[in-house]
Amino acid sequence: MKKLTLISSAIALVLSCSVAAKITPEQAARLGNDLTPLGAEKAGNADGSIPAWNGGITAAPAGYTAGMHHPNPFADDKILLTIDKSNLDQHKNLLSPGQIKLFEIYPDTYKMNIYQTRRTASYPQYVYDATKNIATKAELIEGGNGIINAAIGIPFPIPQNGLEAVWNHLLRFRGVAASRNGGQAAPTAAGAYTIIGFDEQIMFKYSEPTATAEALTAENILFRFKQGVTSPARLAGTALLVHETMDQVKTPRQAWTYNTGQRRVRRAPNVAYDAPGTASDGLRTTDDFDMFNGSPDRYNWTLKGKQEMYIAYNDYKLHSNQVKYADLLMPGHINPEYIRWEKHRVWVVEAALKDNTRHVYGKRVFYIDEDSWQIHVADLYDNRNELYRVAVAHGLNYYEVPTHWSTLEVYHDLNSRRYIALGLDNEDKMYNFSVNLTDADFTPAALRREGTR
Repeated sequence: MKKLTLISSAIALVLSCSVAAKITPEQAARLGNDLTPLGAEKAGNADGSIPAWNGGITAAPAGYTAGMHHPNPFADDKILLTIDKSNLDQHKNLLSPGQIKLFEIYPDTYKMNIYQTRRTASYPQYVYDATKNIATKAELIEGGNGIINAAIGIPFPIPQNGLEAVWNHLLRFRGVAASRNGGQAAPTAAGAYTIIGFDEQIMFKYSEPTATAEALTAENILFRFKQGVTSPARLAGTALLVHETMDQVKTPRQAWTYNTGQRRVRRAPNVAYDAPGTASDGLRTTDDFDMFNGSPDRYNWTLKGKQEMYIAYNDYKLHSNQVKYADLLMPGHINPEYIRWEKHRVWVVEAALKDNTRHVYGKRVFYIDEDSWQIHVADLYDNRNELYRVAVAHGLNYYEVPTHWSTLEVYHDLNSRRYIALGLDNEDKMYNFSVNLTDADFTPAALRREGTR
């Protein structure tokens, strides 16, 4: 693998320490000074190809109102360079092994259009304030399988180990509540596909402005999620409900499914880990969703350091309602003409499967954007330590929240030479962050209504 840039020899020493180690007030004082409020390096890189962070996007473009597809604020940006098979060797140091593999599998069609880097990630001030407040207090418990003394903010803005970094991804701010009408597609090797329609709702209890660490610990809930399949007709009515917990040893994830054939709500304890994702044709696991979700307990986590890397960022063109699915979905991979790649700094976290546990992924390597804590690329290895899948999150700033989140996630299966694109919303209504949701919307009874409506 490429050389990683470790931030200091002191960090290397800390990596061997207990997962319960906390940062000092002096370290926390760096937040908002030489570090951004969420812990990224505020300064640009040496050659200026990564600029300094200046607050990200703080206002929506003129004419935008909540509920619209987000117009591209950088529509006039020109392509700086295109990476393809002819010049791949010159750019491998800025790509993951999985990204390089995609060039090798699809040499005639796969490419990356590289654009100017724009550090657009931004969040509400109360998230910044909460991050600084909990930075010296948050603790991992139960061997890293739970968290206490944290609410609203990023719990470990200066991570000291891999578990802390992945918990930052799990708890990153994505608004308080959202609904989405969209779908997914898993094209065959020849390119044929069926759109699977979804109606999804989520409440982030952790991110509510009034959330407290004490209340979250007592209730033991991070978020509630509900998903209903709306199309095609043969799958319509199938529904899923998930209650994700703060301490998954005390109370593991609670999940229920509604089956249209039985017309019953049933508990679904297997909706976790490497169980196949909903209607995924076996192309992603349950814990692939959102690039990684759920309990981290089956892996040993190592913080490898930071590096510069090309990731899919500010993908407003990909997100546009002017793009038709037929234009976007190609055999092997999505149409590269719609993707914007930028150079950013990423944390590199490796997850190695523990002895005496099982998962289809023997190793996972996550590349996490320093500005947002969003996993942007995941290289997924089988139990022979060979690349199995490569996942890419296409991110943008949702102005009205504000937050940086993916507009589309694409999971490439290298063996079948197929992929699944999750979060398609070009021809549908996309995220609605102004939706009013309550706990009553996330009960088994509400799940039954979702399935029978």
